Amino acid sequence: MPTPEQVKNWIEAGLHDSSAEVVGDGRHFEAVVVCAEFSGKIMLEQHRMVYTGLGDKMEVIHALSLRTFTPEQWASHG
Repeated sequence: MPTPEQVKNWIEAGLHDSSAEVVGDGRHFEAVVVCAEFSGKIMLEQHRMVYTGLGDKMEVIHALSLRTFTPEQWASHG
């Protein structure tokens, strides 16, 4: 089973210039992902970008809950 740190590394490797915070129990994960490439994209497109970046790694992740932000959104999020 993957660790939250592994999932974090996979997300960041799949999205150029992104940062992720991931928590989870090896099967269910929650991630906050900040990436400038999300700019101008709707949430569904942002999530697809994360899933595409993860590729076949999604086969070992049972569930992944995402919250995605541009750097500007994250800065104003508090």
